[in-house]
Amino acid sequence: MKMPFIISLLNLVLLLAGCDLSDSQQDSNNGNTPPGKYELVAAFPNLTVEQPVELTSPNDGTDRIFVVAQKGKIHVFQNKSDVNSAPVFLDISNRVVEGGERGLLGLAFHPDYKSNGYFYVNYTGGSPLQTFISRFKVSAGNPNQADPGSEEILLRFNQPYANHNGGKVTFGNDGYLYIAVGDGGSGGDPQNYAQNRKELLGKVLRIDVNKTEGNQKYAIPNDNPFKGNTEGNRPEIFAYGLRNPWRMNFDRVTGTLWAGDVGQNKIEEVSIIQKGGNYGWKIMEGDACFEAQNCDKTNLQEPIYAYQQGSDTGRSITGGYVVRDKNLPGLEGKYIYGDFVTGNIWALTFANNKAVKNELVTKLDNGLSSFGEDSKNGIYVLAYGSGKIYKFSPVQE
Repeated sequence: MKMPFIISLLNLVLLLAGCDLSDSQQDSNNGNTPPGKYELVAAFPNLTVEQPVELTSPNDGTDRIFVVAQKGKIHVFQNKSDVNSAPVFLDISNRVVEGGERGLLGLAFHPDYKSNGYFYVNYTGGSPLQTFISRFKVSAGNPNQADPGSEEILLRFNQPYANHNGGKVTFGNDGYLYIAVGDGGSGGDPQNYAQNRKELLGKVLRIDVNKTEGNQKYAIPNDNPFKGNTEGNRPEIFAYGLRNPWRMNFDRVTGTLWAGDVGQNKIEEVSIIQKGGNYGWKIMEGDACFEAQNCDKTNLQEPIYAYQQGSDTGRSITGGYVVRDKNLPGLEGKYIYGDFVTGNIWALTFANNKAVKNELVTKLDNGLSSFGEDSKNGIYVLAYGSGKIYKFSPVQE
């Protein structure tokens, strides 16, 4: 492995983890939990994708998989284990500023992609640095090739630092586009962006991409919590008080939006994102007060589950999916998530909005950058360092 890559990977770990390597107490429900009955096996043994950060599939009946490479490319291939090439679907590396937590970070296909060919990306670019939420369209004559000239920038906003860019885009069951945005970076949210509802940083946004309003290329859903307010709060905001939501996804059965929010120096958290919710940062880090022994938690949404940073647990949560794959007995209906640093993968059992049990399932080396889901509810795990894509397989006893 080349030294520049090692440095790049280390930088990403430090940035995601809040740049603090101090030891902390281990949550008793993590680390020591016996492994489950699953192991990770290569889903596509002949493929590697450089620094993958997202895997998804359109609901268009083609059974294709799309993988986002952080430096600015999207690859496409058939969902077959023996596939041996992953052609480039879109290359916007000349527009992307990448490195650390910057880059092409998110991809979402329009619910009517089969008929309109629209897809949406989240990337960092420009000088000064900005986040871009853009729509592209597939080429008319080639379903495996996007038109790079079709970019329509829907939304852009400044990024004051290089880290904490969030990056996820996903469509809800309501047909609206949800966007995960970090607090702008540095450490400790020095400008308190996450609690400032006049700013987009540190938020989950929700927009209607099927309509326009005024000079905007999108509309604000009627039930967005701050639509029509007179205080100057941004109407795109769906929820706020987030530090760096790294991967959020919908449970398509229940419509619940799950997110992993990366902690500062002590606590990583799993949250269910609800309309108008304030998730506490930087009043709280996870379920504890931040920079104060006592804080007012009134009207703050505490995480459904949190774990202390440590050598056995990790220092940078990677949000995942509620498993709806019937081929994974014992995992179905549980929230699968992990940690970028340790590679631990856990299954969280929940009921009545409460965590019931958290079990260590297995572990991944080479940086757990993201989980993915195909059009058949199959779950995948992306290894940032090796570029490999894994799936869960029952352990043969």
